[in-house]
Amino acid sequence: MPLVSVIAGARPNFVKTAALVPALRTAGFVVRLVHTGQHYDYEMSQSFFDDLDIPNPDCFLGVGSLAPVAQIAEIMRSLQDELTSQRPDCVLVVGDVNSTVAAALCANRLGIPVAHVEAGLRSFDRTMPEEINRIVTDAVSDWLFVTEPAAIENLRREGIPDERIFFVGNVMIDTLVRCLPRARKLNVCRRFGVEPHGYIVVTLHRPSNVDRPEVLRDLLGAIASVARGIPVIFPVHPRTRRRIDEFGFASDRALNGYIASPPLPYLEMLSLVADARLVITDSGGVQEETTFLGVPCITVRHNTERPITLELGTNRLVGCSGEALTRSVSEVLALKRLSPTRPPLWDGRAATRIARILRERLLR
Repeated sequence: MPLVSVIAGARPNFVKTAALVPALRTAGFVVRLVHTGQHYDYEMSQSFFDDLDIPNPDCFLGVGSLAPVAQIAEIMRSLQDELTSQRPDCVLVVGDVNSTVAAALCANRLGIPVAHVEAGLRSFDRTMPEEINRIVTDAVSDWLFVTEPAAIENLRREGIPDERIFFVGNVMIDTLVRCLPRARKLNVCRRFGVEPHGYIVVTLHRPSNVDRPEVLRDLLGAIASVARGIPVIFPVHPRTRRRIDEFGFASDRALNGYIASPPLPYLEMLSLVADARLVITDSGGVQEETTFLGVPCITVRHNTERPITLELGTNRLVGCSGEALTRSVSEVLALKRLSPTRPPLWDGRAATRIARILRERLLR
């Protein structure tokens, strides 16, 4: 049977890998899971393998934290040895992190077909590293699996022929559907001393929000202001924690008042998000999860590569202004919570569709 090397390296990859690996094996593929080590500590990596029953990687490259260009180069250098020795029939990459683009480029140069899951998403903001990763990965991929109709049009504009584009749904939602009953039973909000639908969850990690002290100060001040009216739970990303400490914001009372925690394992975070009154985020994946769950979402960005989350009314963009954030929070909290309107094919079966299409292509 065909051998597929599935490449994962960062927290968002693991959630999608959890759906893809079993679907590929059920379809008859031999699967080799390669972990680049881009995220490697327990909170950002191993907890996801434990929570989601992901098998241990067949290969761990261990690249660790490096400057972006060095990290991409090291992944390519290490992965070349792995792919040359194993010679898979296909390399499957997911998302838009450095591991994604590095693996796609490496496989392409070795003449190995590339399948990109979550292809075609575009923010049209080339200052975002993820945007460049997406464009380059799609340009060298042989099969492009998309989550929403807008992605098809983006790929067509970039010259990708229709026979290489497949609308399959969202593998992140596959994992959410499978795990949601377990997550709800955890009642994680009670551990933080709050009631379901009586709190806000915050996630912030993008360099544009956390690497500039004036922007981070403004946003933390807005979050602290919101927390005076409703509890705010803020699992703090390692990058964000480093910046808060580096800029001296941890001791500033005007910038605190929220309930801080380390990053949470997948099931605990899903439990918190599912029971939240509102989520404030700069994460693409969280925009998708809240859309499926029908939880209002405020995105602290000027753009999104996931326009369907805006079209269905669950998500709104507010830019990076603290004033705009607090105003939008007040507006959302004044509204009644709506029933979710779920995007087409976000039904928990995207990975099965991908496995079927790959089987057809590789066994021709």
